[in-house]
Amino acid sequence: MATARLEAKGAGIPPAERLNLVAGPAAGDGRRSALSQRLLRHLMTTLSAHRGDRLSEEDMRVQLSRLAEQSPDYTGRPLDYAEQQAAVAEALSELFGYGPLEGLMRDHEITDIFINGPRQLYYERRGQLHATDVAFRDEEHLLQIVRRMFAGSGHQLDEAARMVDARLPDGSRVNVVLTPPALNGPLVSVRRFGTRPLAAEDLLANESMAPEMLEFLAACVRSRISMVVSGGTGTGKTTLLNALSRFVPDSERVVTIEDTAELQLQQRHVAKMEAHIAGPEGGAEISIRDLVKNSLRMRPDRIIVGECRGAEVLDMLQAMNTGHEGSMTTVHANDPRETLARIELMAALAGADIPVWAVRRLVASSLTLVVQLARLPGGRRKVVAVSEITGMEGDIVSMHALFEYVQTGVDAAQNAVGYFRATGIRPRCLARLQVRGAAVTPQMFAERVLQAGKNGGARR
Repeated sequence: MATARLEAKGAGIPPAERLNLVAGPAAGDGRRSALSQRLLRHLMTTLSAHRGDRLSEEDMRVQLSRLAEQSPDYTGRPLDYAEQQAAVAEALSELFGYGPLEGLMRDHEITDIFINGPRQLYYERRGQLHATDVAFRDEEHLLQIVRRMFAGSGHQLDEAARMVDARLPDGSRVNVVLTPPALNGPLVSVRRFGTRPLAAEDLLANESMAPEMLEFLAACVRSRISMVVSGGTGTGKTTLLNALSRFVPDSERVVTIEDTAELQLQQRHVAKMEAHIAGPEGGAEISIRDLVKNSLRMRPDRIIVGECRGAEVLDMLQAMNTGHEGSMTTVHANDPRETLARIELMAALAGADIPVWAVRRLVASSLTLVVQLARLPGGRRKVVAVSEITGMEGDIVSMHALFEYVQTGVDAAQNAVGYFRATGIRPRCLARLQVRGAAVTPQMFAERVLQAGKNGGARR
């Protein structure tokens, strides 16, 4: 198992190169880092003649621990057990892990890591951005760790590919921009995902929405109401899509299509597909639109597209309108009305000479709900609107809000303060929900302020 992890992280690095990786001063506690470097130098010198590069991570840990116990021989004074284990862990992270990033990658509360050159690192936890004193020795040290991240992903990081997206084995998404075009050293962004997807109860606990809002959305998913989740970058669109997908019945065949695989559906019958970029290893490019078209031949009950960014939105709308009700996707937009404008624009990218009024009619007949997310002051993510598309009024798509979040200000810590409310408008899809057995009553939509409680929620 340790050997498999070793190969997955691209640790098939010759001993000489591994030694170079830790040849200079490292970040963190000076004495511990110095010990880590001595451990590695001594280990490589001792084991290079014995094929040390083929040792598994566990075997290497044993060897390092033995050397650490002999610390007085080459450090001048004995180290206690905690210091020895800390030095061994740091040495192993340089050999097999992500070097200075190892601690940040193991913290499951960190959702994003941003590296602006070798000396400037930030991370986001609970919506707040924090600086850290973690650093790399130089650009080469940073690039060696990045190449290890990319190992096994099929992506190359070189002169021909200076901007690269990749996915780590744990599902985290990595974007790298080299110098040039980056000006202050390589730029690295790591979008992280928790050890388990957020469930409906987590959304309520985080006060991302009111219980009535979740109950309504869960009923819509079960009743095969097509919807789009919209919001800006980092607002939690994929997180919400994951949570809502939990209410898809296990009896249905679901096809997921993504640019970079992030969805973690729990149903038994899920066919997953990911777009492919033509690389030096060969193979034709396969776009999201190609996958959406092909999915129609796979007899899915629903199609879930991680994000629509271009012409594929036209094929997605047609799928929703031709027997694949209940399909879902996400779109970048700042409010529900802008979501419709973005869909129109993306449909125009399909290249077909389709008049705007025809696209709008297709939208009105295919989509029912727009669920809008926002990242509010203080970093909290909330569902700020649940809007229903009700048809056409002339050449305009008619839409009204069923639920919304009203921000009234910020508190002393600059966190958003506000409340959820039902607008008092009864949805037109209510009859459809009731016909399909959803326990949704008209009283749920009575105009009132909703309590964002930590209890209750939608029943599976």
